[in-house]
Amino acid sequence: MRSAASRAPRTVQSARNRPDVLAAVDLGSNSFHMVVARYSHGQLVIIDRLREMVRLASGVEENGEIDRAVAERAITCLQRFGQRLRAMRAGSVRAVGTSALRLAHRKQSFLARAREALGHPIEIISGREEARLIYAGVATTLPREPGRRLIVDIGGGSTELIIGEGLRPLELESLRVGCVVVSERYFEDGKISAKRMAAARLAARLQLAPLRNAFRRRGWQHCAGSSGTVRAIGEAIRELNPRATRITAGGLKHLVDTVVSAGHTRSLGLAAVTDDRRPVFPGGVAILAEVFAALGLKEMRIADGALREGLLYDMIGRNTAEDARERTVRSMQLRYHVDQAQAERVAATALKFLAGVAPAWKLRATPEAQLVLRWAAQLHEIGLDVAHSGYHRHGAYLLENADMPGFSRGEQRLLARLVGAHRRKLLREGLGELIPPWDRAALYLIVLLRLAVLLHRGRERGALPPIKLSAGARSLQLTFPSRWFAAHPLTQTDLRQEVEYLRAAGLRLRVGRRRR
Repeated sequence: MRSAASRAPRTVQSARNRPDVLAAVDLGSNSFHMVVARYSHGQLVIIDRLREMVRLASGVEENGEIDRAVAERAITCLQRFGQRLRAMRAGSVRAVGTSALRLAHRKQSFLARAREALGHPIEIISGREEARLIYAGVATTLPREPGRRLIVDIGGGSTELIIGEGLRPLELESLRVGCVVVSERYFEDGKISAKRMAAARLAARLQLAPLRNAFRRRGWQHCAGSSGTVRAIGEAIRELNPRATRITAGGLKHLVDTVVSAGHTRSLGLAAVTDDRRPVFPGGVAILAEVFAALGLKEMRIADGALREGLLYDMIGRNTAEDARERTVRSMQLRYHVDQAQAERVAATALKFLAGVAPAWKLRATPEAQLVLRWAAQLHEIGLDVAHSGYHRHGAYLLENADMPGFSRGEQRLLARLVGAHRRKLLREGLGELIPPWDRAALYLIVLLRLAVLLHRGRERGALPPIKLSAGARSLQLTFPSRWFAAHPLTQTDLRQEVEYLRAAGLRLRVGRRRR
């Protein structure tokens, strides 16, 4: 076994193994986007783009189910995307779902079909994580300039506002107001009037009210908008005034008046507003008008980058020392006063065990198994900062519900299941709800974490003795040096109890001793 003081190995890919072609898929509430890019000499070069207006937000019904017709439209789109991605290996593609999929309660069957159509897993990300990725996409594509930036992104189901400096976000907010949602609520039949526009703007104003003062106190020197809605508004303003180079408060007011005067979405005589965007355009205009009013904006430039570019750069970070998830784990260790030396001892032992059982338990092909197990080990004691009694449950709650930049909701749920089951009875509840392959692999990782925690219960600084480890499909054999085993009666008692815990979960643990 490795020394207890040694740290778990990093799993950053070497430059030789790092994929040079990456793809990002954004399952937005209005449109689905796919971007394929080549990473060369520190830069991303876009080599392919696909975009389809799916309007997923319009298909999420009040009971949380996704309308069948909208679901079919989405699956058909993903099948086309999947053909383009068929030759790309796991690890070079990331697909994320945003507001509409966050709100849908009954989505497992849809996600299973979507994953099959695309050929890659689909992560559901939180609103704040969406905002972080948007900022990454915009900040890396805008020219570098001193001072803070305000970034505004109006999507189909949510609006993200971020203040950042350089590549670092400082304030992240995601509002449950988007162009599809607002348009369907206030302009559903296509009719536009001053009264309806006022009601739509009020809805946006109410969402903006809680963040208005905090954002204005933080302040910014530059402002940019991203994604299709802001771009379409900018093009419409330029159509009304060819000399306009940016979105201004005056230009936006002129556009609001023009939209209201049209009286109906089909009468919007603006070439910049395409047929597929026309039904949701009034809602987007209402939201941006209120953003300008609430934050006192005078002008806004239009950025090229957005969520998908942020995903691409985040993937690059995951293959280098800049993985946002690593920073989040370190931050949580500090926030919850984790005994880091103990966490690293547990992590090193768990990873050593993983290397030994991976072939028998078919974990070699499971992406990021090492990372997930190491993070769970590093965070398994965060619940102690709440209370010792039931601290594994406290830790699971924190991991599932905290803001964890870089992690998808599925990844947080996976970590929560591992930490929540690392001691006491091994409950398998919720494991089947995890996204494949974790629905199968999580139980094995839990077993390894449990054993590592058990063996380091004494928090001793010295290294563990050589432990022989062998595994079958549903079994595990641990063999200890006889003299060491005899000198550790508490470990013997804990292991006898663990045999019973694992048996109840359908796993067989055998413990033996050998002479030196």
